[in-house]
Amino acid sequence: MDKTVATAAAAVADIGDGASLAVGGFGLSGVPDVLIEALFDQGARELSVVSNNCGVDGGGLGILLAAGRITRVTGSYVGENKEFARRYLSGELELELTPQGTLAERLRAGGAGIPAFFTPAGVGTQVAEGGLPWRYAADGSVAVASPAKEVREFDGVEYVLERGIRTDFALVRAWKGDRHGNLVFRRASRNFNPLAAMAGRVAIAEVEQLVEPGEIEPDAVHLPGVFVKRVLALTPEQAAAKGIEKRTVTVREAGEAGA
Repeated sequence: MDKTVATAAAAVADIGDGASLAVGGFGLSGVPDVLIEALFDQGARELSVVSNNCGVDGGGLGILLAAGRITRVTGSYVGENKEFARRYLSGELELELTPQGTLAERLRAGGAGIPAFFTPAGVGTQVAEGGLPWRYAADGSVAVASPAKEVREFDGVEYVLERGIRTDFALVRAWKGDRHGNLVFRRASRNFNPLAAMAGRVAIAEVEQLVEPGEIEPDAVHLPGVFVKRVLALTPEQAAAKGIEKRTVTVREAGEAGA
């Protein structure tokens, strides 16, 4: 039952070329940076990633993206990652943009064994009708477009059919976890990490605090260990490292108290 692994390198050693990954994180909150860096060092290529966003320039999934190791992304937000936008618009990357709530439910559904579901999000748009550019050609034309999806009416309201998502692996970060894989997330990091872990056939969690089984109250568990295959305990330095997406400062005027 002890699911802990000694190193990040050991945790991601069997992720091969062409693997699909569900990766947790919301902005810079709850991003499994240590596992991502280990995967970068490991060298896997042609990865297909499902994540809310694809990191930032030089951080998170952005380091795999900049190295040309990601070929396809399913996500809801390009964000501030200029390299992400450049690769997509130049035809180097395939991107399936999905409404954020739909993405969350597709991950949850996949993990729950639900192959598809109907949602009102996207009805009457290219999300349902097809034609969204998934990949551009070098000349700027659309090389691959999204297909049309089934639309069905229930009680006078139209809904579009969305497929659940399953991936080969999942990389997530938790605030606290035990050796059996039971996890607790803090604040915004809970938005996508539990869902990503559910969607992965092999979920790997890096945890800021590793505790013994029984130390987490059952009612406090956000994700039960049945969904988690490997647990990596972070060092205090790794756990304390936090990125800032947009740094802002207050400039005091001359003559203010303390200036």
